[in-house]
Amino acid sequence: MSDVKQSTAMKDPMIRWLWRGYLRAYRLPLVIAVLLMATEGIALGGLSYMIKPMFDTAFAGGSTAAIFGVAAMVAGIFVVRAISAFGHKTLMVHVGQRVAARLQSNMVTHMLTLDSNYFRDNSPGTLMERVRGDAQAIATIWEVVLSAVARDVVSLLALLGVAFWIDWVWVLIAVAAAPILTIPVGILQKRVRRTTTDSRASAAQISTRLDEIFHGINQIKLAGAETRERGRVENEIDTFASTHLKSQISQAGIVALIDIIAAIGFFGVLFYGGLQIVAGEKTVGEFMSFFTAMALVFDPMRNLGRVSGAWQAALASLERIRDVFNTRATILSPATPKRLSGPAQNADIVLSNVQFSYGDTPVLKGASFTANAGQTTALVGASGAGKSTVFNLLTRLSDAGKGSITIGGTNITDLPLDQLRALYSVVSQEALLFDETLRDNILMGRDNVSDTSLNHALKTAHVADFLPQLEQGIDTPAGPRGSNLSGGQKQRVAIARAVLRDAPVLLLDEATSALDAKSEKLVQDALDQLSEGRTTLVIAHRLSTIQAADKIVVMDHGKVVDQGTHDELLARGGIYAQLHALQFKDSGPTAEEKALGNSRTIASPPGAKKFDLRRFSLKRLFGFGRNEEHK
Repeated sequence: MSDVKQSTAMKDPMIRWLWRGYLRAYRLPLVIAVLLMATEGIALGGLSYMIKPMFDTAFAGGSTAAIFGVAAMVAGIFVVRAISAFGHKTLMVHVGQRVAARLQSNMVTHMLTLDSNYFRDNSPGTLMERVRGDAQAIATIWEVVLSAVARDVVSLLALLGVAFWIDWVWVLIAVAAAPILTIPVGILQKRVRRTTTDSRASAAQISTRLDEIFHGINQIKLAGAETRERGRVENEIDTFASTHLKSQISQAGIVALIDIIAAIGFFGVLFYGGLQIVAGEKTVGEFMSFFTAMALVFDPMRNLGRVSGAWQAALASLERIRDVFNTRATILSPATPKRLSGPAQNADIVLSNVQFSYGDTPVLKGASFTANAGQTTALVGASGAGKSTVFNLLTRLSDAGKGSITIGGTNITDLPLDQLRALYSVVSQEALLFDETLRDNILMGRDNVSDTSLNHALKTAHVADFLPQLEQGIDTPAGPRGSNLSGGQKQRVAIARAVLRDAPVLLLDEATSALDAKSEKLVQDALDQLSEGRTTLVIAHRLSTIQAADKIVVMDHGKVVDQGTHDELLARGGIYAQLHALQFKDSGPTAEEKALGNSRTIASPPGAKKFDLRRFSLKRLFGFGRNEEHK
């Protein structure tokens, strides 16, 4: 009983929400559609009514005029039904698709406001199924529900009216077994709701699995994992088919129960009514009219039974959609925002005792350092040290649990989100490109960029070097995730995007680690030009790329354990010197080091702690056996 009350309580707010937010704007076409549906339902009652004069007056009386009149009336009823059905079908499809489009648009808009954690906790397939599958299910079912309410209910009432007019006793006999339906139909409705929810979840898993396969197709082929992936997809499809089948069987069961009740009712009417006709108490016309009405009654009853199951399925989708809208972002702009006290180009970035955890896993444990304005600050350390987490906190993709981060003395949580993120240009290891042209990937929706500014960005990032090789130049499609470009070309496009953004703070996250030597040189040259005059923070594992940094911050297990210049850190002989020695112990000093005079690749400087590779822990250095660094 409590389940029923809870279900009812949930339905009403959702229906009101759907009406007020989406359907109310289409009141006029909905009213017209309802009237047309009602007309179609009334016409069905009129058709059953015409059966009596057809038999008793036209056929029994042998009147040609009566036959013509009845035929014309029946034909007219069918024409009215045809026009009404076409009209309401067209209107409902229009409204349904408009509602689905608006639902999908609003869902995407709302999702874009949610925290990054939401997308970490929900797979792309799950979110795509909610935006596409659930929204479309709502649009489709609404037409079915309104048709049931406006057309089938009216048809039911009209046909029962005709049947009662002929003989109310026959009606009672026909529907006497109907109360038996109450309990089994209720059970089947709950089953439909539950299995539909499961099938939606399975559909989301299929979408996720396909997304992973299509984006990782090369890795799958190289690993010879086609059989494994086919098996995983088949399992997901089998699960979906099983749950969907259960939902459809339950819906079909509701209709089948109605047909069984119809069988019992018709048996009683045919037996009882047949005896009355034999006795001369009723005419054949009366019986045929009643029989037609009752036969037609069970068609809208079946539709209503089918709709009751379909509506339970729709409620499952509606609940999933409401879950999305009920999710609220926790990282928001402040109610009373502040401004930077001075130009962002002159603002130091200061982390003071910053602590942060992913769930119960601590990542930063009191990290503190300063990135001076206009200088380059590099973050180094083993995987899991918290370097990328620092970037997420700077841009407020996540918020620190304790401590503070300030820019020019202003806490970043006091700045409007859009203004804070406008301070940064980001170039990461994986250049994220969209399946659009290079121009679109660089402009990123900006329509006020001059050709001079665009050309400057292309030259600075060395994109102009490879554009002549492309058939359509800057209007060449990048392909899904930039698949039409090489790794170096993708990175240069991402740098051109950053150049055009012209933000005062530059964040570089392993921007050259995945490139060959030639591409790295070009990309590094572009990054050097981009970082001029900007406050730059760099995450790097290859120490050769950050030796000239103004400051190097060494992180270990979520803490800042050392900081200084390249020479200072080598002289102190700590973790940085160990990292440096391990990276260059086989190759000797690099050309860059020779040019800089840093030939102390392996040998420790005077006064430094002696470095013993036998005692050095690879687990400590690279974090083997620990969780990968959260990004």
